[in-house]
Amino acid sequence: MRKIITTTFMTLDGVVQAPGGPQEDTSGGFSSGGWVANYWDEKMGEVMTGFMSMPFELLLGRKTYDIFAAYWPTATTDAVVANPFNTTKKYVVSHQRFEPKWKNSFCVTGDVVSEIKKLKEMDGPDLWVHGSSNLIQTLLKNHLIDRMHIWIYPVTVGSGKRLFGEGARPGGFRLVESRAYSTGVIIATYEPAGELKTGIAGGQ
Repeated sequence: MRKIITTTFMTLDGVVQAPGGPQEDTSGGFSSGGWVANYWDEKMGEVMTGFMSMPFELLLGRKTYDIFAAYWPTATTDAVVANPFNTTKKYVVSHQRFEPKWKNSFCVTGDVVSEIKKLKEMDGPDLWVHGSSNLIQTLLKNHLIDRMHIWIYPVTVGSGKRLFGEGARPGGFRLVESRAYSTGVIIATYEPAGELKTGIAGGQ
């Protein structure tokens, strides 16, 4: 069975909304879009290049798909991302059926949890989720995520869509790897570790 792997840009206060630009996602009156600007360095670029060099297919929420589909098919720079994004299969989770225009894109609708489980059981490379905060909530609630790469940026924005939103199930995670970069960004990789274990601090 192939894995579902997320890679998510997140603020210190847990917000994942509109990291790339002011107009990326203004829903809920969000006005702090573009908060990743000025925090990229060469080493972080090497991490992303490594991710892009792996075989993968994309699993995306509809909003993220629309943003990507409007940009990557005609992107003239950043071929490291554009080439694999444009050529790989893309599965788009949507409340309503639609006909995706981006090459090799397929709509996933109806009983999306059941359909995503079917995708996991198919032969093929791992399914990577970029952005797609609403989709991630569904994946978390149904224990469908196998690995999470969380890029933690040294900023706070106060409000917005959060990675672990209301209704997130209690659970434990195992830290697989963590790296800090010159701009203050930390990339932490986690895997689910079963049920939340509680107790008294200090063991008393």
